[in-house]
Amino acid sequence: MGMWGGRFHAEPDEMMKRWGDSISFDVRLYDVDVRGSLAYARALERAAIITEKERDKLVDGLAKVREEFLLGKFEMEPGDEDIHTAVERRLGEIVGPLAGKLHTGRSRNDQVATDLRLYLLEEIEALQAVLIDLQRAVVEKAEAEIEVVMPGYTHLQQAQPVLFSHWLMSLFWKLQRDRRRLAGVVRSTSVCPLGAGAVAGNPLGIDRAQLAADLGFECASENSVDAVSDRDFVVEFLAWSSLLQVHLSGLAEELIVWASREFGFVQLDEAYSTGSSLMPQKRNPDSLELVRGKTGRLVGHLTGMLTTLKGLPSAYNKDLQEDKEPLFGVIDTLKLELPVVAAVIRTLVVNGERMAAAFDEGMLATDLADYLVAKGVPFREAHRIVGQLVLKAEETGVSLKELELDQYQAAHESFGKDVYEVLDFARSVAARNAMGGTAPGSVRAQIEKAKGLLGE
Repeated sequence: MGMWGGRFHAEPDEMMKRWGDSISFDVRLYDVDVRGSLAYARALERAAIITEKERDKLVDGLAKVREEFLLGKFEMEPGDEDIHTAVERRLGEIVGPLAGKLHTGRSRNDQVATDLRLYLLEEIEALQAVLIDLQRAVVEKAEAEIEVVMPGYTHLQQAQPVLFSHWLMSLFWKLQRDRRRLAGVVRSTSVCPLGAGAVAGNPLGIDRAQLAADLGFECASENSVDAVSDRDFVVEFLAWSSLLQVHLSGLAEELIVWASREFGFVQLDEAYSTGSSLMPQKRNPDSLELVRGKTGRLVGHLTGMLTTLKGLPSAYNKDLQEDKEPLFGVIDTLKLELPVVAAVIRTLVVNGERMAAAFDEGMLATDLADYLVAKGVPFREAHRIVGQLVLKAEETGVSLKELELDQYQAAHESFGKDVYEVLDFARSVAARNAMGGTAPGSVRAQIEKAKGLLGE
């Protein structure tokens, strides 16, 4: 009858067991559950609740349980409703009734909260590594394609020419903000609930500060009621992952469009493309379409978790069991996805000739306005004058460079023969040399700064 068998006359209904058991998904917490139990056994000994000999026997038994999991030899039993009961049941088979002492003053409420925090801290460390590798891939590709000029877009309409490397580095800074936010999630997660008990705290003299330190937490929780119910760290992680996924989805969307025959700006490597079961010619960007598609799932997990928490009474409620599957699902998705995106970028073929072929001289209209500004014309007036010239070029079916000098001078007397020198895409790019601009020197400065951040 589980851990509360003395209070009940009969076993739970089998359907109820299937409804309430979490072992099918929380089994992955076995290692952190053992870690928490090892630390708690030592805390019980320091508080003189158990002897050194009992502590050592518990430590040895827990080590054997962990080894069985690692070797794939741990055998589940029908009564193992969650990872905590499974570990304790097996520990009892190894060390006998002494295993029952390990739960002294401890509740599954503070135990599961501790397990989940330990697990997430481990997974965040792994995610940080793959996120940094994605940033490296971005920097490497930007440096390799430093001179390629492309149309810059706003509203998916040609705006001004930019370096492809400049566009790509915009992703680096999004990811850098993601890294910084993830460090904040670490701080929120690194709070130890162990020793809070079920709701009221621990009456046995457990040194919670030492217990937190033993487990690698930054601190212990301040309030036992809050400690067992706090899932803010889960929400923060899901929010972090949702924003990261939005960044990746935006990248995927642009590359999907640019890989189309109509654009032809880039080509995905065959390893990250798929074909069609019907159309032999197809080369589909499925890797990126899945990145875009997974965004709904990740944002949905965040929304679901917030909805689960809304209106819960204080302290622990069984609803909180719903925190694990979305968290695990997001972690699993990102650990697969981030290396794929990095590989897509590293193997991406950039077609500078197709980008140049797509140039429209209208992208240089702002350069014409800047030309007038340099000659003392207020920008708003210059904007209006150049707009009229663009309209004239469209109506007569010529490019801005094909307009006659007298047509320029009719628009404003400040135009001279040197106006045609302005109508150059490379010149336009080079002129944007302020910090953060698209000029080659500015982009190289971005890349060097990025390298420094990656080296920290």
